[in-house]
Order: sequence, then structure tokens, then C-alpha cells
Amino acid sequence: MGENVKIAKYCLFNFEEPLISGKNGSGAIFFCGCSLKCVFCQNYDISSKDTGKEISIKELAEIFKELEHMGAENINLVNPTHYAYQIVEALKIYKPNIPIVYNTHGYEKIETLEKLMPYIDVFLPDFKYFDDSCAKKYSNCKDYVSVTQSALKFMRENKADIIENDVMKQGVIVRHLIMPLMTEQSISILKWIKTNLPNTLVSLMAQYVPYGRASEFKEINRRITKREYQKVVDAYLDLNLSGYVQERESASTLFIPKWDY
Repeated sequence: MGENVKIAKYCLFNFEEPLISGKNGSGAIFFCGCSLKCVFCQNYDISSKDTGKEISIKELAEIFKELEHMGAENINLVNPTHYAYQIVEALKIYKPNIPIVYNTHGYEKIETLEKLMPYIDVFLPDFKYFDDSCAKKYSNCKDYVSVTQSALKFMRENKADIIENDVMKQGVIVRHLIMPLMTEQSISILKWIKTNLPNTLVSLMAQYVPYGRASEFKEINRRITKREYQKVVDAYLDLNLSGYVQERESASTLFIPKWDY
């Protein structure tokens, strides 16, 4: 990525977890590019292609201010990792009086997180895989599991949950997307969270829709079945985890924003 930032959209966004969206919506900024290459990414058009509107660090700070004035519950940095430096510099220019949410794929260096900690209030990471061979095949990432586990532990150790008026002001929510033929990995991830991140909210997502290059991989070129969904949900409930369970009917491209740059 270059010195400037590329974005696809910024807006009030109501399709995050209730503690993130709140009443007014999250002030989402959708960044272009990505440090992973997930073949099934729902935002594939902006994450894996050379696209986006280029803005300066100063302009990014102005967007923070504009979203705050629009009534956003927080500033939601969607897929921000490859712009961590620019984001910190923008927050030095203007730090809103609302929480800053780091909405990430979870594959983060501790070094990066250490630099972000003074500026980020809420971490919203994914935990995608429990098998590095799958991470390599579908996200071009051969060490996803260990790196993500270390990152999640670091986030949890540094951000205790603070919730006020049904909005998370500080803390961690871990997301996991149920994938076709990967229910055992899903269950292993939920068990790991229960053991290693006690009392952490978990958002179990069922919204998988084949997108991007998913059609090139027959085994994931479909939505999850009712049986796959129920198997993972049952494990979530058996583990007595807290958070959110997304309905299977949420698997729709209707929730993908229109990229207007």
C-alpha cells in the first residue's frame, strides 16, 4: 500500500453486532486492500482488487470528525491492518469522543497491536480457522492459527469490557464464521475461546455466501447446511458462551454495501 489510504465507503452502518451498531449505527469506514487473500471474501471487490478512492491522512481524520457529527456510536475501522500507521497518525490529528473499533481478520502482529493500544477502544477480530492448511489454501496464510491466537490473547489482556447504554465502549468481541465442511474447526475454535479467553463475547456468524473466487473451490462453493449450522450452534450453547448467534437466513448478498467510493 502507498503513503495515502484507499477507501471504498464511509457511512452509518447498522449491520454489526447490537453492541457495536447501537441505536444510531456504527460509523464504518471500509478500507480497500487486505493483508489476507481470502478467496471467499464478501468484500472481494475491494479487498483483492486495486480499487478505491485515495485520501490523505488528514482527510481520514476529517472523516472521523464527520461520522462523529452524524451521530455514529463509534468509528468502525473495517479491515484496517495494512493502514495501521496511517490510522494512528490520523487519530493523532483528531481523536473522536466516541469509541474506536478495530474490525480485523485477527491476523495481527503483537508489535502492531502495541502501537495501536493507546488509540483503539474496542477490538472486533475474526478467528477464521483452526487448521493452518485451510488458512493457506483459502487465505494464503500458512501460520494463521498461532498468530491469531497470540493476537486475541493480547487484545483480551489489554481491553476489559465496558458496556454503557447497550453500546460497547471498550472491550473485545470475537467473531467466527461457520464455513462449509468446517464444523469441527468451528467447534475447536469455540472451545479454545472458552478456555483461553474466559468471559469474552463471541459472535457466531452464519452469513457465509460463496463470493469472490469461491466458485474455484467446489467444497466451499455453497452455503452452510441446516445440519452444519445446528451442530455448531449446539456446541456454542453447550459451552455456555455469551454473545450473539446469527440466524442462518442472514446468508445473503443483500448485506454487502454498495461501494460508491
